[in-house]
Amino acid sequence: METIKRNDTGVAVEDVQQRLATIGLLASDAVTGTFDDATAAAVAAFCKQEDLPAVEEVDDKVWAALVDASYSLGDRTLYLRMPYFHGNDVAELQRALGALGFACGGDDGIFGAYTEDALRTFQMNMGLPSDGIAGAYTYAALRNLHHSWEGKEAMREGAHLGFARAATVLEDNALCLFGTDQFTRSVASRMSNLALATSPTSKILSADSLLTAPDDRMLMVHIVLPDEPTAENAPRVAYSDDDSLVLRLKSALSAARATKPARLAVELPGTMWEDAGEGRSAQHFAITLLDAICSALS
Repeated sequence: METIKRNDTGVAVEDVQQRLATIGLLASDAVTGTFDDATAAAVAAFCKQEDLPAVEEVDDKVWAALVDASYSLGDRTLYLRMPYFHGNDVAELQRALGALGFACGGDDGIFGAYTEDALRTFQMNMGLPSDGIAGAYTYAALRNLHHSWEGKEAMREGAHLGFARAATVLEDNALCLFGTDQFTRSVASRMSNLALATSPTSKILSADSLLTAPDDRMLMVHIVLPDEPTAENAPRVAYSDDDSLVLRLKSALSAARATKPARLAVELPGTMWEDAGEGRSAQHFAITLLDAICSALS
């Protein structure tokens, strides 16, 4: 491209000015189509911000950086390709996913394999097609959760309640926990027993402990093992022993309650936790999962 410089006029100058205004370095009323002193100062400020050589004109390198910086989340469809997508919209996607508990390996603004993996997990978590493509449905889901990620740091520490402080959560939220094999039914039953031991009026119960069939007011929580199928479009949360589980459960619970019937799945990594036996493993999953669910609901 030809260098755009002071005293130039036309559509190209207006495009540069509009992008500078988008990123907050030029006032909107300064978008005139004439490369004046204010535009030159804004270009110089942008170069300093991006660690580029201090210039007051727009060459190929400055233009490429300016295009990257002026993308906003949702401006374009993002997916894994070569060369990688890069830009501010990718960084915004990474920050949003990270704050929701889906680690991207940093917000470097490059849509690489880590970002695609985090995106696929988020999509599965929200009951969306897990295709690794950030398009209209993914952006809509992120917009619906904006209060959970805007202005927040990635992977903040979870606020685990502990069962003693979870009584009101247990009493105010109706969940039906169930599994479809012996191990996952055991986990669901143990979670129900723990909840009832904490509060005899707990509404978080296993299907086996219900005296009547669950009604439409209950959120169905299906505990599954890897490769076990679940209801179509149901959010599916991968269990983990870290603070991201609470964040991911929050977004999944929000998505699940927006559908009828309301249901989500939690995928355990298997029937063994570290070197524990099956019984101890089931108890570990029950304790940590119930604690995470209570924290997510609080």
